[in-house]
Amino acid sequence: MGRVAVAITSNLPAVAGHFYFRRKKRPVSYNGRHCHQHNHNLSLMVQTTISYLWKRPNVARGYRSAVSLHGHTNHSKESLRFIPSYASRWPILSWALERQCRRSAVPVDFVRAYWTPPLTPRLAFEGESKQIQNVLGVEALVSLTDHDTIEAPMLLRVVPQTSHVPVSMEWSVPFGGAVFHLGIHNLPGIQAETIIAELAGYTANPREGELPDLLAMLDDYPEVLIVFNHPAWDLYSMGKGRFRQIVDKFLQYNAGFLHAFEVNATRGWEENNEVLQLARCWRKLLISGGDRHGREPSGAVNLTRSETFAGFVREIRRERRSHVLMMPQYAEPQSIRITQELLDIIREYPEYPAGSRRWDDRVFHPDPSTNSYRPLSSFWKAPPGFLKQVLSAIRLLENTAVRRVLREMSGGEDKTGMALDWGYEALT
Repeated sequence: MGRVAVAITSNLPAVAGHFYFRRKKRPVSYNGRHCHQHNHNLSLMVQTTISYLWKRPNVARGYRSAVSLHGHTNHSKESLRFIPSYASRWPILSWALERQCRRSAVPVDFVRAYWTPPLTPRLAFEGESKQIQNVLGVEALVSLTDHDTIEAPMLLRVVPQTSHVPVSMEWSVPFGGAVFHLGIHNLPGIQAETIIAELAGYTANPREGELPDLLAMLDDYPEVLIVFNHPAWDLYSMGKGRFRQIVDKFLQYNAGFLHAFEVNATRGWEENNEVLQLARCWRKLLISGGDRHGREPSGAVNLTRSETFAGFVREIRRERRSHVLMMPQYAEPQSIRITQELLDIIREYPEYPAGSRRWDDRVFHPDPSTNSYRPLSSFWKAPPGFLKQVLSAIRLLENTAVRRVLREMSGGEDKTGMALDWGYEALT
C-alpha cells in the first residue's frame, strides 16, 4: 500500500511539523469521523501554500497575476430570513420589530424578501482589479459569482475592456436538508445559458441521485473550475454534528468532481482551519474566496504564474497547486470586518446609478397585489422612524473611537492560524 505524507512547512528555516499516515481500508479520520475518499485525483500530488501579505509584502514577485474569486454584485439576491432570529437575541429590538411589522400596511415577509449588494458589475470588477494592480503590482483576473445567475459576467462581456471575464456564478445546491454553495467558474460562453438552466432545475427540484451527473458534466469541461465554497459554514444553524454528517455524505458522493475547497475571507480562522482539516482529509487543494458583499475588495486572492483565467484553472486542476494570499484586511478581527461590510451595505451612494443609491433601493419585498417584487423605497416616502434609529445606531460604528473599542474587545489581531506562512503537500 502507498504511503500518504502530509508536511506542514513554514517559510522560516524550521519545519513546523510532519504528519505521516498510511492508507488503509478504513477511511482517514477528520475531527473524530471518517473521510470516505472517492476522489479520482488521489494519485496526484496536492500542494497548497497560504501566505499573509502583512508578513511577506514582496510575496507576489515571480507571479504574473492574482485572481479574485467569489465576489458578489447587485445581481445577487441575499435572503432577509435571518432578521427575526437575530432580533430575538435583543428583547428591545425584537419588540420594536414586531411592533413595526404590525403597523405595516403590507404583510412583512422576511422569507421571500431579499437585499442586493451595492456594487454594479463594473464597480465590483474595477474594485477587485485596482486592489490587485495597485497593491500587488501584477495583472488582475476577476471572477464574479452571484447567486445562481451569470447576469453580471454576461453584461461585462459585451464591453471590450471586460470581454475576457469568466462566466461564473455561485450555485445553490440543496442536499440532505442543507444548502451548499459551489463556485462554478469559467463556463463555456456559448453553452453557459443551457448549463445554467440544468443547474437551476436541480436547485428548484433537487434529486440527490442526479447531482453527481451534473457535477461530472461540469468537470468534463477542462477549463471549468468547481470550488466548494465555505464548506464548514453551517449556514442555516443545523448544529455542528448534524451539519458535518451532511457534509460527509455530500463529499462521499461528489468529492471527485470538486477541484478545491475555499478559504473564505469573510469567515473566521477557526472555521477556515476546519476547512484545512477537511482539505487534508479529502486530499484537496485550498483556494481563495473573497465572498465580498460590500465595497471592500476581497480579503484573499490566489497568486498564479498564468496571464489567463484558463491558465489558472490548469494550475489548479492539472498541476494541483495553489498559492492563497491573505490580504491585509483579513488581519483585522472578524467583528471589524463584518462591521465594515454592514456599513457598506446600508450606506447611501449618491454617485451610483439609479436603483443603487439608497439602501431601501436595494431591498426588495413582494407586492401582495401584483405578486411582483418592488424596492422598499417604492412602499414609503421615507423609511419609518424605527428603522432610521436602528440605522443611525449602526452608523455610529463608523466612528474611529468606537472601532478602537471593538478592536480592543476582540483582543486585537485574530492570531488563530496566523502564526506562520504555511503550506502542505499530500503525496500518494
